[in-house]
Amino acid sequence: MDRLAHPVESALMFARLLKIPLWQRTAAGFALGILAGLILRERAETWLQPIGDVYLNLIRMVVAPLVLFTIASSIAKLGEGAGAVRLGVRTIVWFAITSLLAVLVGFAFGHIINPGVGLANLPLGEVKERVIPTPLEVLIGVVPTNPFAALAEGKVLQIIFFSALVGMALVALGDRAQGVRRLVDEGAAVVFRITRWVIQLTPIGVFGLIGSVVGGYGWEALLPLLKFIAAIYAACLFHILVVYSGLLKLHGLKASSFFRGAFAAQQTAFATSSSLGTLPITLRQTVERLGVPQAYAAFAVPLGANVKMDGCGAIYPAIASIFIAQYFKIDLTLTQYVLIGLTAVLGSLGTAGVPGTSIVMLTLTLSTAGLPLEGIGYIVAIDRVIDMMRTATNVTGQMLVPVLVAREEGILNQDIYDGHVAWLPGDPEAETPEAVRAAGI
Repeated sequence: MDRLAHPVESALMFARLLKIPLWQRTAAGFALGILAGLILRERAETWLQPIGDVYLNLIRMVVAPLVLFTIASSIAKLGEGAGAVRLGVRTIVWFAITSLLAVLVGFAFGHIINPGVGLANLPLGEVKERVIPTPLEVLIGVVPTNPFAALAEGKVLQIIFFSALVGMALVALGDRAQGVRRLVDEGAAVVFRITRWVIQLTPIGVFGLIGSVVGGYGWEALLPLLKFIAAIYAACLFHILVVYSGLLKLHGLKASSFFRGAFAAQQTAFATSSSLGTLPITLRQTVERLGVPQAYAAFAVPLGANVKMDGCGAIYPAIASIFIAQYFKIDLTLTQYVLIGLTAVLGSLGTAGVPGTSIVMLTLTLSTAGLPLEGIGYIVAIDRVIDMMRTATNVTGQMLVPVLVAREEGILNQDIYDGHVAWLPGDPEAETPEAVRAAGI
């Protein structure tokens, strides 16, 4: 009997652990990761990085099928109503508005903190040569020559395009495609369930990722560029806490409810430095904690993970441009500011939501504004440190816009948003036809 008691006790303890909110478990993993990184120092990368890598692989494993099934299913459902196009247009407009606001915040903090003033002879980091696609190449690249290859290679924009076509075909065929529609809906449910299992490992993954970053970076790499790091973090925090909160209040929504629902995704984004890596959690939190109908969120959130980058595509290029101009003692003209802003707002389409691609965005911005590209080498060494905050900003914006649009369209579940009800897709008790229809799946 004693032998049987231990597994039972372990199962009960595990069940009690899972009842703790995800953001609290993730915060604990975050804190323990920092502690482990400080203790292990350079050994942290060897011991803790594999833990983070396994978690990232699991997350990336579900991204492609999640996007394929959820977008096809959501387009099929949105297409049944008259407001599908209107939802899409509103989403893109809010993407552009919030990106423009992010650029202005970046300009403001760049001049308030002046990160490039008083610096000289900074060490150059190695800058890998990157190919910058032209707008035409980006447009052509959205259309996959082989959708199965796009799935295998994780090209999310191509997957979104193909999934949207499948969803529109399901709408056009109507009752003749009921079998395929049922298969797509069931596929979405299966992938969502797998995603929820993987998400439960987030605290462990965050522990490994944060521990390796804290242990791997020395103060000697950070000190010369401390003002630049401070400018990025301050601008991102201002954009999240002030600009986003202001937009929520203008829509009659409590900012505290939004941040409570978004916190788990923000933590994961900070640890992974990947919008696509955080996508499963971003989608889950947007639906289950912020009350956005899954039929709409499944379209808006994956799209946002690719083109909605307030941190990497707007704030970062704006501040980095000012930093490089100040370092090389170049006075920026009004035309250059306009070019930087336009590139930041429109150029995000050509960047993918994965670590490192912000450098492509910065290269594009500097080239457009006529600033020296060699300046990138001065900040590339600390890119991982600032990428964490940039990505957290990206993901927050990717959740904010669907909430704002859902509120404007009258489809936001206010009870879920305010935390009065916790609807979890995939829970056995919620899997009745009535509950599914009510939830918008």
